[in-house]
Amino acid sequence: MSDTPQPTEKPSEDTKPAPAAKESPEEKPSEEAKPAPAAKESPKEKPAAKPAAKAKPPKPEDKPFPEFIDTLFIPAVEKQLGENSIKPERLERVTESRPVVGGDCSMVVGVLPGGRRFWVCFAKENINSPKHIALAEPGSEPTLLESFLIDEKRMTLPLLVSRLLQRLNGQKWLGRN
Repeated sequence: MSDTPQPTEKPSEDTKPAPAAKESPEEKPSEEAKPAPAAKESPKEKPAAKPAAKAKPPKPEDKPFPEFIDTLFIPAVEKQLGENSIKPERLERVTESRPVVGGDCSMVVGVLPGGRRFWVCFAKENINSPKHIALAEPGSEPTLLESFLIDEKRMTLPLLVSRLLQRLNGQKWLGRN
């Protein structure tokens, strides 16, 4: 019979751990509650992954300045001039002294048939920086540096190209007037 009380004591000891067992199930639901939000986070992660998969290519205007000017702006201007039957004698990006006022800056220099010249100057190597334009008839030097696209908050390739051609047309250099 002494063997019987010992097993009774063991269940008594088991009874003591039983409350611990009750704590464990209480902890388990807490732990189960934690994975449930993790499960909710997983669907949130999946939609976040979808926009990353559908990420749009960078805008042309976000390219580095030299790349933007050389590979996008100058070819677009050449194309638009070509639509007006004008082949520029020179159209390139340079860094040199700004016409009229001096001071080095990046600019696009254009020479049209007949010796007409224009300069689109950028204060910094950034298409959103302040811009100026200078124009010169054959045999003369530019005498005026005009602000160019000063009211625009965000520059785009089509905007730069169209406003340059609009300005050249205003000089009656494109033959449409």
